[in-house]
Amino acid sequence: MLLINLKENDTVDKALKKYKKKFEKTGVIKELRERQQFIKPSVKRRKLIIKAKYKQSLNNPKQ
Repeated sequence: MLLINLKENDTVDKALKKYKKKFEKTGVIKELRERQQFIKPSVKRRKLIIKAKYKQSLNNPKQ
């Protein structure tokens, strides 16, 4: 359960913004999207390796 601490002066808009931010940090939506289809562990690993190689190439460009 998400608890949102509000001050007396806070509006409903601020409360909704805080709620949305906390909800996004929990990762519920991300997990639901991942569970919509099954991805084999080997494919996940391959994607992670490709992503890591790409990030390394950005940090260390060849001259």
